[in-house]
Amino acid sequence: MSKETIKIFDTTLRDGEQSPGASMNIEEKIQIAIQLEKLGVDIIEAGFATASPGDFDAISQIANRVTNSTVCSLARATDRDIKSAGEAIANAKTKRIHTFIATSPIHMEHKLKMTPDEVIKRSVNAVSYAREFVQDVEFSCEDAGRSDIGFLKEISDAVIEAGASTINLPDTVGFKLPHEIAEMVKIMSEYVRNRAIISVHNHNDLGLGVANSLVAITNGARQVECTINGLGERAGNAALEEIVMALKTRKDVFSEYQTNINTKEIYPSSRLIANITGIEPQPNKAIVGKNAFAHESGIHQDGMLKNRETYEIISPEDIGLDIKDTLVLGKLSGRAAFKDKLSKLGFHLSDEALNASFERFKILADKKKEIYDDDLRALVTNEMTKATQIYELVSLQVMDCSNGLPSAAITIRYEDKEIIDAGIGDGSMDAIFKTIDRISGYEGILMDYKVKSVSKGKDALANVTVKVSFDENVPAIIGHGLNIDTMLASARAYIGALNSYLSMKGKLKLRHTDSSRTV
Repeated sequence: MSKETIKIFDTTLRDGEQSPGASMNIEEKIQIAIQLEKLGVDIIEAGFATASPGDFDAISQIANRVTNSTVCSLARATDRDIKSAGEAIANAKTKRIHTFIATSPIHMEHKLKMTPDEVIKRSVNAVSYAREFVQDVEFSCEDAGRSDIGFLKEISDAVIEAGASTINLPDTVGFKLPHEIAEMVKIMSEYVRNRAIISVHNHNDLGLGVANSLVAITNGARQVECTINGLGERAGNAALEEIVMALKTRKDVFSEYQTNINTKEIYPSSRLIANITGIEPQPNKAIVGKNAFAHESGIHQDGMLKNRETYEIISPEDIGLDIKDTLVLGKLSGRAAFKDKLSKLGFHLSDEALNASFERFKILADKKKEIYDDDLRALVTNEMTKATQIYELVSLQVMDCSNGLPSAAITIRYEDKEIIDAGIGDGSMDAIFKTIDRISGYEGILMDYKVKSVSKGKDALANVTVKVSFDENVPAIIGHGLNIDTMLASARAYIGALNSYLSMKGKLKLRHTDSSRTV
């Protein structure tokens, strides 16, 4: 019996980036898009082209690099948005414009201040205009979960007639229960029939995003919109890895359906995105969490020793996880072996980026006895997160006196000059950050600070992520730092955030205080 293929529409680069603190630079987005293609995603929503020049550029570069997956840009139902989306994806081998407008009474009345007839007219115009750029147009009824079913039918008729080939029914606020989603999708799929594909986009505010997506499939949806690690606004989106593995594992229920996902790329995709965004899946997160395949109970361990299937319904190998945390390379390893290993981990770097990463690897190999897959993932993603090196850390000396004030002496390179300064603080970290502020002249407010061990052992790398506000009119900036020494990693993370801020603002002129001195 032939199976129906469920299209996987990944919006990690668009909706996922809206997770607080999950901003990514262009190179990071390109690496994620390449990995999503390797994963087998059908449609990659690469961003919202009109949101910023950076978004437009990222979508354009992804469109030039991706060949197997459809590249999609989001656009509001306006000519300006649609034109920007069409131009951004112009060079994609296969491309889609995803346009949307709110259809619930509360949104139409209070947000749009439009009548239902006006909403339909704008939607038709949007889809018609989008067809001038692409053949594949998706139309979303924003807040479909709280929309009138009669109006959903009416607007679907109109946009399908105008050229939409996918009708998306988002539960925008994560409000619906599974039986309610099932009813809505069943009614709409039976009404639309083969005129268009019915899609769902479920948010996870009540923890039901995946359940709602699965029940939508059994009631006629043939596309699900989701993100890696369940990233997204508020409580996030339905998690791609959970949807796909549920379909694969419960073949007794989902025997009629299949996806194009290569499940062995699920774990590499999860780790890549966690390293880039600094947002780790919770330890007990299904499929990709740190504890997903850990067995501590004596009863469980006994059963596992006798037969893994007693307590394990999914094999770690099915998602590309080597539970041995493979020891991969040493300081005698060459560039070719290094490049080959990175390729297997999902990284495809330019020669310049490869050379920089290889140099960092050699330095690390001299300090660290054993280097694991996660060390390499962290090392390479840390290289990718670097903005233009306006400020570069040269040296750091910290004195944490129990009977005195903690202090930090820092040397930073700027425009081929080395600037030295020292400062005190309420703790070592505070002293480091205040001294960097003194040297640069930019005072940052630390909004968040996270440190985690990348792998195992006393010499494990410290991966530090900071969120810093340098300007109340600009969103807080994320910075990453990696080193065996946590203090050095923290300093690099803070300087990384500062460099990202300055790159964005174009403020390249040094504004350091008179107390700083040039060597």
